[in-house]
Amino acid sequence: MFKTNPSLFKLFWMAMCLVSVNAFAQSDYRNNSEISSALRQIQSKHPANAKLQSLTKTVGGHDIWALSLFKEKPENNPAIAIVGGVDGSLLLSREMAVNIANNILDNHKDVLENTTFYIFPDMSPNASKQYFASLKYEAHGNAKKTDDDRDGKLNEDPFEDLNKDGLITLLRVEDVTGSYIKLKEDERIMVKANSSEGEIGAYKIYSEGIDNDKDGALNEDGKGGIHFNKNLTYNYPYFKPGAGEHAVSEKEHRALLDFLYEQWNIYAIITLGPTNNSSTPLKYSPAGAKKRVVTSILKNDAALNKFLSKKYTKVTGTKDAPSANGKGGGFFEWSYFHFGKLAMSTPGWWAPKFKGDSIVKAKKNKKANFLQWAEQENLSNYFVDWKEINHPDFPNNKVEVGGISPFVMSNPPYSMVEDISNKHTDFVLEIAKLQSNISIENVTTESVGSNLTRVTLNIYNKGYLPTHTDMGKRSRWLRRIKVDLKLKSNQEVLSGRKIQLINSIDGDSSKELTWLIKGKGALTIEAGAAHTGTDTTTINLK
Repeated sequence: MFKTNPSLFKLFWMAMCLVSVNAFAQSDYRNNSEISSALRQIQSKHPANAKLQSLTKTVGGHDIWALSLFKEKPENNPAIAIVGGVDGSLLLSREMAVNIANNILDNHKDVLENTTFYIFPDMSPNASKQYFASLKYEAHGNAKKTDDDRDGKLNEDPFEDLNKDGLITLLRVEDVTGSYIKLKEDERIMVKANSSEGEIGAYKIYSEGIDNDKDGALNEDGKGGIHFNKNLTYNYPYFKPGAGEHAVSEKEHRALLDFLYEQWNIYAIITLGPTNNSSTPLKYSPAGAKKRVVTSILKNDAALNKFLSKKYTKVTGTKDAPSANGKGGGFFEWSYFHFGKLAMSTPGWWAPKFKGDSIVKAKKNKKANFLQWAEQENLSNYFVDWKEINHPDFPNNKVEVGGISPFVMSNPPYSMVEDISNKHTDFVLEIAKLQSNISIENVTTESVGSNLTRVTLNIYNKGYLPTHTDMGKRSRWLRRIKVDLKLKSNQEVLSGRKIQLINSIDGDSSKELTWLIKGKGALTIEAGAAHTGTDTTTINLK
C-alpha cells in the first residue's frame, strides 16, 4: 500500500497555496466593487480602530465611502483628511487612499495614539468605472445628464469608437485651415503650430467620434456629468461644461463638505488629485493676497508650503514634476482658500523623464518623452497607431484615428502602485509627526496675601506646525485655542479672564498668561482646541 510522507505533503500543499495566491494576485486597478470590498475588509480586520460609513449614494448609485482610523474615539485627536478620486481619471488616487489606510493599521498603528485619519477613497466613482467599461475613455463627471452645449438636449453627442479598438483617442484631419502639425521630434504627437517659428498648421484635431447633432462640433455633449473637481466654491467656473448649475450642486459634494465641517479636529487635508503643490509649492503674491477675494497663498503659509514640499520630495523620491495648477472649482483650492486648512495636493505619480544616452536623446515634449519612457519600460497598449478611416463628417479629407491611450499618462502600471503608496504613507506619517500639540508649561503660583494667588503659565505649541494657517486665521472658521479655568464655588478671578481665546501659536512657540485668583483649594486649567490637542493641569491655590 502506498504511504504519503507527511512532511513532503505539507511542503507540497504550501507550494500550491503560494501558486494559488500568485495566480490571483491583483494585476490591474480595482473596480468599484473591489474597492468597496477592500474597505469592508479593513473595518472587519480592525474593528476597534476603523469605522466605515457611506456618506451618500451618487446619482449613479455608488457609495461615497468615509473611512475613519482612530484610537478609542475619532474626535479624541487632531486629524488629517485624505481625499482621493477628486478626478475620476486618477485611478491611482483611490488605490493610494486604500493602501495608506492598510499601511497605517497594519504597520504604523502607533500613530493613532496622537492622530486620527478620515479617508475618502473615491469622490468620483461613476467616472472611475469608465476605466473598466467596454469602451474606455477618461471620464470626469458623475451620472447626472447634462446639456453641455446648451441646446436643450441631454447627452446627444457622445464618443464613437471608429476604429473598434475599445479606446477613445483622437482624430487628426488633414486640413490647410487647421492649426496643428506633427511634432518634429516624434510625428506621432500632434501640437499646435508656432507661428513665431514660421510653422503653418496642416491638421485639425478632434476627439474620436462623429457629429451626431450636426452642429459642427464633435462629442461636445456626451455623458459628461458634473465633475467633482469643478463644482467647489473657490474660483467656481460658471457656465463651463462639467461645472454644474451652481457650486456644490451635487449630493457627493454636499455630503463630503457637511462631514468635514462637522469634524473640528481636522487640521490638514491631503488631496490625491491633479493639482500638485507638494512638488511645486504655491508662490506668494502680495497683490493677490491683498484682494478682497484672495487669489494668492498667504506669506507665512507659502513658507510652510515650501518646507513641506522639500520634505515631500525627499520622502517620496519624486522629481521632475510637471506643472499642475488648479483650473477653478477644485477641491484642493477649496480646502485652503475657503476651509483654511493646511492643504497639500499631489497626483502621486507622473512618468519619469527619459534620460537618453549618447545615441537616443531625450525628447523635450512631455508626451513624446512619455512615449520614450513607455517604450523603455516595455509597456503595452500605451499608444494607438494612427490609422486612416472614412469619416462621414469629412468625406474629402484624409482622416486618421490614433494617439496616446486613455489613462496611461496619469496612472502608472499597477506593479508600481504598492511602492508609490508606501512612500506616500511615509509622507502622511511625517505630517502627523509635525502636527501642533498644545501643552501647559512653566506653571508658577505665588501667594500675594489676602487669600490671593498669582498664577502664571505658558501655553506651548510643541509641534512644528502652527496651530492655524494664516488663511485659517483670516477665514475665522477654525476654532481658536481655548484656555479655561475650572473654578470652584469658593474661587474667583480678580485679574485676567476665566476663559481666554488665543488666535494662534506658531510651532515651537508659546503664549504667557497670568491671573490673580481669590480662594483656596485645587484649580484645574484646560487649554487647547480639537485640532491642536488639549492639555490640563491642576494647581493648589495658596
